[in-house]
Amino acid sequence: MTNIKQVTVAGGGVLGSQIAYQTAFKGKKVTVYDINDDAVAAAEKRVNALRDSYKRDIQATDEQFDAGLKNLTFTSDLKTAVADADLVIEAIPEKPSIKHDFYTSLAKVAPDKTIFASNSSTYVPSTFAGDTGRPEKFLNLHFANQIWLMNTAEIMGSSQTDSAIYEEIVEFAKEIGMVPIELHKEQPGYVLNSLLMPFMGAGGMLWAHDIADPETIDKTWMIAMGSPKGPFAIFDMVGLRTAYNIISQRQGDNPQAKPLLEKLKAMIDEGKLGQESGQGFYHYPNPEFQDPNFLKA
Repeated sequence: MTNIKQVTVAGGGVLGSQIAYQTAFKGKKVTVYDINDDAVAAAEKRVNALRDSYKRDIQATDEQFDAGLKNLTFTSDLKTAVADADLVIEAIPEKPSIKHDFYTSLAKVAPDKTIFASNSSTYVPSTFAGDTGRPEKFLNLHFANQIWLMNTAEIMGSSQTDSAIYEEIVEFAKEIGMVPIELHKEQPGYVLNSLLMPFMGAGGMLWAHDIADPETIDKTWMIAMGSPKGPFAIFDMVGLRTAYNIISQRQGDNPQAKPLLEKLKAMIDEGKLGQESGQGFYHYPNPEFQDPNFLKA
């Protein structure tokens, strides 16, 4: 067993709220921090909305789900949030300026014992290690969406990360029900997104350049490869804002990516954010690609 008992999750968005609840569900005491009271209220709502998924996907009972809720607290005060934290998991937007500012602020208020971990989808630990004031206690801990079901935890240190800290996070991942995926060196995108983002990007480019519509692209992949989801179902699962930020960071200067970014931005502006908002490329909770007739001629 690790010494990690008190965990703070910074950022209560789609994935941050999942990380927080899964950690609490497995018995850790968890504080969710976000930037203001409205964001905190939205995070609490997202956590409570996970009940049906936990009951359906892993057969959790209401009693078990409620026990997890009792391990959670919420706050918009960073100093309070990390006052006794053994581990802070950062799950804030994929924008370097925001992350730099966050780690600079966090370093001033976190106890010396606290390990910092980033859930960043694209940035490696050395990008922000200098801001933390404790590079030896800083590494990346990346989760997939639908964390209770797609239970990988990718663990990536920098050349400055203490090996004992790395191993403690590997054990922590196991304690919260994850399968640790250990990376031996820094890699933008880890294993998962190094595979996933080119796939999503290829599908997105076919749509953006008017080769085929999203349903046709997904249908092609699902029939030909026997997959339960195509790239646009995955866009919805990841969330269009997250996908937009990642593509913008990776390919923002690529003129071929401009039509895709423009189309995604238009959907985001319309409030079509994916599963989070109930509509993206498909409608939720009963997306069209799950209809038995979706794959028929």
